[in-house]
Amino acid sequence: MKVRRLHRWAVDYREAAAIQRRLAERVVEGPPLEAARLVAAADVSAGRAGEWIAAAVVVWDLEARAVVEVRCAALRAAWPYVPGMLSFREAPVVLEALRQVRTRPDVLLCDGQGRAHPRRLGLACHVGLAVDVPTVGCAKSLLVGRPARPLGLGRGSRAGLMDGRDRVGTVLRTRAGVKPVYVSVGNGIDLASAERWVLAAALRYRLPEPSRRAHQEVTAYRKAWFGRGNP
Repeated sequence: MKVRRLHRWAVDYREAAAIQRRLAERVVEGPPLEAARLVAAADVSAGRAGEWIAAAVVVWDLEARAVVEVRCAALRAAWPYVPGMLSFREAPVVLEALRQVRTRPDVLLCDGQGRAHPRRLGLACHVGLAVDVPTVGCAKSLLVGRPARPLGLGRGSRAGLMDGRDRVGTVLRTRAGVKPVYVSVGNGIDLASAERWVLAAALRYRLPEPSRRAHQEVTAYRKAWFGRGNP
């Protein structure tokens, strides 16, 4: 997969925030994605002392319910964990894994926020601007905003995620009675389509199946990476 170089990653907090604000203006919330068969997902795992991080990308065939491709990468982190700056820590290694992907997916899910971010540029937006694939943020925890109304307990129940007057995403329950996920636009897709494909890929568990598989793959890769004596 082709990956665009957006900027350098080794910057300080002030420059990073300025980059986020600038790139946020380039995010496209649309068009609708009416059809999708290949749903990819990326997940990241921290290395020892947070110095090295690993990423896995899984391409999943939604119709065949099968893994099409798995790619992994590991890099030294340019950033520690800083709330609101996750993409500066994780995007480089996600993009490194995506460079290896040979099967172009119809949509890419990132384990993090998209527009649901203080500066409207979370990990999914950052990654989405670097690749020519519609990208969605599917986060397990809330970063900004609150649900517009109480959420029902059934699968598919949803509520707008509001940050002040701005709707930045959707609180979506993918399985009855379990905690919801937080869906937001990354780039090149509208919010309704982002919700649709997250829910379609969530077959039996809280997380969409490709996201669950990516988590398994990156956990195994990280253990093997350090088991081989890498730093």
